[in-house]
Amino acid sequence: MGKLIYFLCFILSVFPADANENRRHIHVTRKGDKKNHRGNTVAKIWIEENGKKKIEVCWSELNAKDESAIIDVIDKNWDAINEMINKVFAGESVDIIKIRKK
Repeated sequence: MGKLIYFLCFILSVFPADANENRRHIHVTRKGDKKNHRGNTVAKIWIEENGKKKIEVCWSELNAKDESAIIDVIDKNWDAINEMINKVFAGESVDIIKIRKK
């Protein structure tokens, strides 16, 4: 699992196996949940289409306020997120971005 961003009570991450997907996306989970990460995903958000920025919610269990805040974080950090995803898919470690405010 490649954790990319800690944002409030959420973790935004990718999985190395996602390298084979046709669109890049982020999995959103809640911090502190004791179950496995993939099983506790509360949202899946597409971040591109055909290599171009296109942020869309694939599915979500989040309320509108949290969903909007997470989309804003992805939008503002899009370039850094893509660089981090490249590193995760290449098996390299990344420095997790920590964002404390909405």
